Amino acid sequence: MNDTTSTADAKLVWTPGKEAIANSNIMDFIARVNARHGLSLNDFSSLYDWSVSDSPAFWDSLWDYAGVIGEKGDALFEDAPVFADARFFPQARLNFAENLLRRRDDTDAIVFRGEDKVSLRLSWRELYSQVAKFADFLKRTGVQPGDRIAAVMPNIPQTVIGMLAATSLGCVWSSCAAEFGEQGVLDRFEQIGPTVLLVCDGYYFNGKRVDFLAKARNIIPQLPTLKSVVLVAYAGQSDLPGATLWDEALDNDASEITFVPVAFDAHLYILFSSGTTGKPKCIVHSVGGALLQHLKEHRLHCDVKAGDRFFYFTTCSWMMWNWLVSGLASEATLMLYDGSPFYPSGNVLFDYAAEEKFTFFGVSAKYIDAVKKHGLLPKSTHDLSSIRMITSTGSPLLPDSYDFVYEGISDDACLASISGGTDILSCFVLGNPTGPVYRGEIQARGLGMAVEVWNDEGKPVVGEKGELVCVKPFPSKPACFWNDPDGARYHAAYFERFDNVWAHGDFAELTPRGGMIIYGRSDAILNPGGVRIGTAEIYREVEKLDEVIESIAVGQEIEGDVRVVLFVVLRDGVTLDDDLQQRIRKQVRSGASPRHVPAVIAQVPEIPRTTSGKIVELAVRDVIHGREVKNVNALANPKALEHFRDRDEVRLS
Repeated sequence: MNDTTSTADAKLVWTPGKEAIANSNIMDFIARVNARHGLSLNDFSSLYDWSVSDSPAFWDSLWDYAGVIGEKGDALFEDAPVFADARFFPQARLNFAENLLRRRDDTDAIVFRGEDKVSLRLSWRELYSQVAKFADFLKRTGVQPGDRIAAVMPNIPQTVIGMLAATSLGCVWSSCAAEFGEQGVLDRFEQIGPTVLLVCDGYYFNGKRVDFLAKARNIIPQLPTLKSVVLVAYAGQSDLPGATLWDEALDNDASEITFVPVAFDAHLYILFSSGTTGKPKCIVHSVGGALLQHLKEHRLHCDVKAGDRFFYFTTCSWMMWNWLVSGLASEATLMLYDGSPFYPSGNVLFDYAAEEKFTFFGVSAKYIDAVKKHGLLPKSTHDLSSIRMITSTGSPLLPDSYDFVYEGISDDACLASISGGTDILSCFVLGNPTGPVYRGEIQARGLGMAVEVWNDEGKPVVGEKGELVCVKPFPSKPACFWNDPDGARYHAAYFERFDNVWAHGDFAELTPRGGMIIYGRSDAILNPGGVRIGTAEIYREVEKLDEVIESIAVGQEIEGDVRVVLFVVLRDGVTLDDDLQQRIRKQVRSGASPRHVPAVIAQVPEIPRTTSGKIVELAVRDVIHGREVKNVNALANPKALEHFRDRDEVRLS
């Protein structure tokens, strides 16, 4: 068993009401599946078992239940000896944008706020009209199906419109956030050769306008495949010679969209790995895979219904943006926000949620922890009764954060920690609105996803830590990696650990009741004395101390072994003295185990992160060992690495 106490006996913190269960999309779907297949499924657990035992029938039923627009074809699944070569719906023809633009009425399709500077509301009719006009502009530019349309943009309505217009024509969309540096943008887009580039003039953060035009002027000449550049003057600037202004691109008479049907496996999105160990990998996702997975996750795992108010705090660099915008396919209203989630105060997102009656509230685990550390209690200051589900991702949600959500934000929402990632554009484990929530535990494995935890011998285990794997193909596996003609990089990324089994790179535990605990990334696992320790196990204890804002733990090689080195960011005015160090070690020892106790604790002013907000343990590990960090352009705050360099605390001689 484990060195640490398993949370399989974690306390129950929320149970759905009988009426909510009865009215859920899951129970409606179960009833239809039972009638269609002559089954007697009666709850999520039995539905999950069937969905992985007869995966093609599950995805076929989901296609019909979700009302996918397109020709399905007769073949549901084409198996192959190689996991990556298996195909779902090999005869299907469909269009991604058509499935997201199924409404054309005057209710809200998109509501947007850019801090306190910009606000906008688009109806379904207005959204369709603007997509039609931008698609017409793209056609006149000469784009063809398969061409790449790239964007360096904030999370604003024009970005969604650009994506829908591009995919309506069978083009491939790729985006990154405007806070990227020049080299970070080029590291991504130079690899994929875009035909059209959307750029913004700037964006707002912490109440200030941040310029992007200077970067744009340097980036554009280095992308020789470009036929056109479109400038969105979001922050009021329009000085970009040779670019077409957004309003000019929409100045045409087009009123209808001719949706181009493509194959299920046709390329839809190119997303990028974090790129902290070299140039980012270009992960290509398919039209059908993204659409079906997102419909499943939204409608069944998140209980999204037509007219719901659907929010995720994200940038255009994070896969959660792609996940969010698919909410249109479930006829939900997208609630977009761009800027700082703590400007002008830490209540800004809760103000937005209360005023616009969000039904779904999605944020990062670190955001929830930051709200707690700021001493906010939104439940007592805001009417958040409309919210039915709160989701968290980006890093494991600490058990104390479960307590805080129910004590400080909402006592009547399903709290779903979710985990998957850029690699699959979706989740391996996520929520179940018809099931209970246990403190510190992700509720369920994704329907149709044959997820297990394997030990080092490649055997499935329950109640023990191991590698999170998926043993059967699923629709949203990457179509390919860009510029990887023989699939060698694709295979190396997921299939080298276990033969023909997807190893996701998460250190995890499957609980006896079917929930999941994520302990951290496998490549960041600590190994003192030969015992594998997940970094999240340390964070959940250290960050219980009020003085600690956040922390990062890495393993330092020493005399043939590894010791745990912990860096902490402390509240203003707090210093890491001997007393605080002792209390940190005592907390880790009692809450985790003696093996988790850090050998070294040091204070830093900030922790390096990727642009999607994830802390970068591998980069810090390289720095303290004097190794080069290969791609600092992948970091949102690369200068933070200097706080870890040449530290007396970690010097070995």
